[in-house]
Amino acid sequence: MVRRLVAGGHEVQVAGRSDSVLAGLLADGATPVASVKAVAAGADAVMVCVFSDEQVWEVARGEGLLEAMEPGSVLVLHTTGSPSTARKLAELAAPRRVAVVDATVSGGPDEIAAGEITVFVGGDQAAVDRVRHILGCYAEPLLHVGGTGSGQVVKLLNNALFAANVALVGETARVAVDLGIAEQDLLKSLRHGSSDSRALGMIERIGSSEIFANTVGEFLGKDVAAVRRVASDLGADLGVLRDVLDSPAGISVLGAALIASPVHQN
Repeated sequence: MVRRLVAGGHEVQVAGRSDSVLAGLLADGATPVASVKAVAAGADAVMVCVFSDEQVWEVARGEGLLEAMEPGSVLVLHTTGSPSTARKLAELAAPRRVAVVDATVSGGPDEIAAGEITVFVGGDQAAVDRVRHILGCYAEPLLHVGGTGSGQVVKLLNNALFAANVALVGETARVAVDLGIAEQDLLKSLRHGSSDSRALGMIERIGSSEIFANTVGEFLGKDVAAVRRVASDLGADLGVLRDVLDSPAGISVLGAALIASPVHQN
């Protein structure tokens, strides 16, 4: 993301935990700074890209990012987490004339490098318009899906559906083996059938639904725990989607602990 922002002509200040990563970003044309607060100095927009809601709160409040941001600037949250985090931060930021948009991403490093990462954006239209040309350096399509927190909702549902797809592919592979069809042969064949999907394609490239589930389970487990919590808080019923995620196949993907006892965020 930083590399594409620099290539797009933006002045980029960056703070991170790894000296080696910062050295690489310096070589790409970014300016490493000593603290999170220093990132905000003179910035029109600040992107936060950390793992969890707890880390978002630590960066935005604990390390003073929000209070250091310029009036009229925009805080962009790329972290997938609870919609309430984005909404609470927006409330805290409003008196400082700082806007908050949640801009969750779907895709990986290859899509980012190509400038083709999908971004689901929630926030005020004016705030989204102010950062559209910045996010456009690496986001295509950039989909404005509603008010603050809406980007989180869409991404969480996306990942819940993706997790269900992974679970169903794994269960289908189990049945195929029981019927005498090798998993890799099944996966290659289904890619040409009406049951093809992005999840199936990613699993087929690895060649094993179990290996793929082990690779993505931690991230999916976190996000599915969040969508369960959001649905419960808002009184929404996940229906059949919940049934798949609660099945043995779903648990094998997500991990029983994350399903049974989701971690509550701030």
